[in-house]
Amino acid sequence: MNKYFTNNFSVINLYKKPSLKSEIVTQMIYGESFSITKKSKKWLKIKIKEDNYKGYILNKKYSSFLKPTHKINLLKAKIYKFPNKIKKGEITFGSKIRVIDQNSKSFKFVGGWINKQDVRPILFKEKNPFRKIKYFKNIRYKWGGKSFKGIDCSALVQIFLNFNNRFCPRDANDQVKYFKKNVKLNNIKKNDIIYWKGHVAVALSNRKLIHAYGPMKKTVIMDINQTIKRIESTAKLKVIGIKRL
Repeated sequence: MNKYFTNNFSVINLYKKPSLKSEIVTQMIYGESFSITKKSKKWLKIKIKEDNYKGYILNKKYSSFLKPTHKINLLKAKIYKFPNKIKKGEITFGSKIRVIDQNSKSFKFVGGWINKQDVRPILFKEKNPFRKIKYFKNIRYKWGGKSFKGIDCSALVQIFLNFNNRFCPRDANDQVKYFKKNVKLNNIKKNDIIYWKGHVAVALSNRKLIHAYGPMKKTVIMDINQTIKRIESTAKLKVIGIKRL
């Protein structure tokens, strides 16, 4: 049985190779867990528990595995040294914490104190998994990013499904194979997921979509048909699948 550790930093980069010059393939947000497959003085080769993604992280002092009790329910939540006093930092949407103490308005976890209104119980699910996806509108595009500091197209899908306790592969090319229910463009509706090779967007309606879009360097809401035409003309890519959860 694998021994797991928990990321106790707000966001850490996962690199393709053990070098800071290597490609950042994804990130781990606060409370995500991992197993170590190889270790050196500076680097750890790991496998992320939530999505089985493999890569290298810097060898820091990580927490032993903490089973989470709650998760962050807004774009970014403030962490305090004392209940609502002396801000220590922020953690992003979907981050997970284990509550160890509380008062009337705050929870205490190993990282500090957090307002109760900023979290939900770990088993909480939205009826609409993408209900809060507009939180990320105008957040900058970052290859490999998974947080309010920067996000990529496939992470925008993954973090909301993970928040709702659903497995989702990290990369768009794996997601399109994982989700089995296909729909046609003329039948598209809210929450359908549109895939191109290496890119993905979520339908907000039968006319609008949202995606973390590299060419515009941020997460944007666009017209579905215009986006399909634009990607076909600029990147020479056609839609390869539209999936319904």
